[in-house]
Amino acid sequence: MQYLAKVQKKAFLGGAELQLLAEQTSDSTWTLLAAERMVETTRLLAFQEGNLVLVEIDSLNQITSVQDATAWVLGLVEHYLTYGVTPEALEQEIERAERWRQSLTLKSQEVDRRALETAARRDEIQELERSLKQEREELETRWEALQQIQADAPPPAEG
Repeated sequence: MQYLAKVQKKAFLGGAELQLLAEQTSDSTWTLLAAERMVETTRLLAFQEGNLVLVEIDSLNQITSVQDATAWVLGLVEHYLTYGVTPEALEQEIERAERWRQSLTLKSQEVDRRALETAARRDEIQELERSLKQEREELETRWEALQQIQADAPPPAEG
């Protein structure tokens, strides 16, 4: 796990006491540590008291690496702060994205509803077409039967 830490106190033989300030929770997110947490290392560190460092700590709570955080901090400044990206701006962007997502969800639901209505109407039309075809066949059959009856009937007597 990676942490941002501050060198608190240098030890006599080059080691140091480090105050952990923030913890990396994923590739792109960090969380500030609420409680003060200190770790010690007996490694020879070239950092002075007050320096910010990136510290890698293993599952056994042992420090596996310590590196200068200057380049990392400057990278944050370059990528975020030079463009005016503030926590408030990020929050507004997150809210805007959420509204957009909700709007797309509503539009998608509307499209789905219309598709269902269209399918239902298509089914109704197909049923009406079948019914009309059946009625037409029935009427044609009756018409033919009526014509047959008229053809078979004797002519009316003149009187």
